Amino acid sequence: MRYLVIAPHRSEFPHPITLARGQALQVGERYQGPEGWDDWYLCEAAGQLPGWVPAQVIGRDGLGEAFAQEDYCARELDVDPDQELAGGRVLNGWVWCVAVRGGREGWVPLRVLQVV
Repeated sequence: MRYLVIAPHRSEFPHPITLARGQALQVGERYQGPEGWDDWYLCEAAGQLPGWVPAQVIGRDGLGEAFAQEDYCARELDVDPDQELAGGRVLNGWVWCVAVRGGREGWVPLRVLQVV
């Protein structure tokens, strides 16, 4: 799907959490903000700063221990109005995008995008 950026977005997390499938996690608070981004959890993984992880990525083993069900990176893409993006996976109010010019990749909130 193609998107046009209609409002700027800047990441507040310069060191995004990056997970490998099967990696152990400590799951913390659930995000609760006015944006309506449901099902995001602040997680910690060994050697990294905490980061937001979608519920769809978090698994539990038979003992209730949390782990990453798939490879995941919380990198956000800084965008400005009128940029064109190619969108991929959509999760909980965010979409993984690739900038048409430059090829940079990352998560962008759907609220700053318009489908073209």
